[in-house]
Amino acid sequence: MNISEYQNYHETKSHTTADFPYNTYLCSIPADFPSVPLHWHSELELIVIKKGRGIVSVDLLKRSVSSGDIILIRPGQLHSIEQDPGHIMEYENIIMKPELLISGTNDLCAVRFITPLINGVIPSDTFLISTLSYYEEAAECIRQIDILCDTQPLGYQLAVKGHLFEFFFLLISNRQKKGETSPASQTRSLEKMKTILKYVEEHYAEHISVEDMAELTYYSKSHFMKFFKAHMGTGFIDYLNDYRLTMAERLLKSSDLTVLETAQACGFDNLSYFNRIFKRKYGQPPGRYRVSVM
Repeated sequence: MNISEYQNYHETKSHTTADFPYNTYLCSIPADFPSVPLHWHSELELIVIKKGRGIVSVDLLKRSVSSGDIILIRPGQLHSIEQDPGHIMEYENIIMKPELLISGTNDLCAVRFITPLINGVIPSDTFLISTLSYYEEAAECIRQIDILCDTQPLGYQLAVKGHLFEFFFLLISNRQKKGETSPASQTRSLEKMKTILKYVEEHYAEHISVEDMAELTYYSKSHFMKFFKAHMGTGFIDYLNDYRLTMAERLLKSSDLTVLETAQACGFDNLSYFNRIFKRKYGQPPGRYRVSVM
């Protein structure tokens, strides 16, 4: 199971088919899941906060978000969604493939604007909040798209694309200054982090050591630990265990595996240790937790 499957497990509404790659998922933290761990994908994503407050990280920059905020996630950007302790957050997760907005290789709008914006060559705001001068217009684009997708009048796909073009026009016409783009050193660090996180996503069920990760990144063990802690705010083993617990919690909800089988499927070879740290994170041992959420 990868993180995209985990995040979309609680889909409550899918508006479109494969031939029109624009999909919406309604999610709630912590009701659906406590968090969406750091990950990335090739799709363009908009996170629209509907109610409450939480924490969203984009390329390792964490921000508190609240009702009304819109967060733009470009393809390949590292991002995560977390609960703000003591608060709930309901949000609309919009996923679309970039080709939805691109007509072909000679499409002037794609060549000059859409592709550079998606790739970050044209910088723009990532967190769209109410204090931005164009926020109301941008939020109205999303609102109109939601209405169209709910009612689906004949030809609604045309109007959806029209509002998306208007949304991205607002981003481009209010673009940030060039000096605000990420320096090359930050880009290299992000790529290195992607290598680490992708390895965890693909191998979390296996034995993974700090030495393994140091070798993967061509760092010494001590440099790897410092690098990871500096960028993630936590040690690698703590991150790995938390990721495994997230996957275990998902399996307890969605499968008939026993607690022991769940632990083993998520990389824990010591059942008592798994029970202990699961209870520390979720407030109950895994067996009791499964009963409480069913």
